[in-house]
Amino acid sequence: MKNKTANVIAWILQILLALMFIMTGAMKLFLPLDQLADSLPWVADSAPAFVRFIGIAELLGGLGLILPGLFKFRPVLTIFAAGGIILIMIFASIFHVSRGESPVIGMNFVIAVLAAIIIWLRLKKAPLQLKGQIK
Repeated sequence: MKNKTANVIAWILQILLALMFIMTGAMKLFLPLDQLADSLPWVADSAPAFVRFIGIAELLGGLGLILPGLFKFRPVLTIFAAGGIILIMIFASIFHVSRGESPVIGMNFVIAVLAAIIIWLRLKKAPLQLKGQIK
């Protein structure tokens, strides 16, 4: 895979995951919890601070996938953000299994794999460049 193609694929994955995590994070952070519980049943059984914490983690993860590369500042943060998303998905899977919601963890697995692909692409195939850095 050529660096240019790998870079395009990485950016597509980063943007898609970032949009998803920014949207879901903002929902968990800003929507009233009773309204959020209509679409996410676990919210009704969870502490409000826990739901808001997850929202913050998801929002920061989404921003971390995009902003470092966009501003060419500390691009390693994109790799850390993708790693954080993998951790969020691992903990989400454990949480859902503990609630008897095993069928929903397939999506957690897919998201974790996509985040792992971002890490691999950004470490091996298409590292992000710093401002002023020559390839």
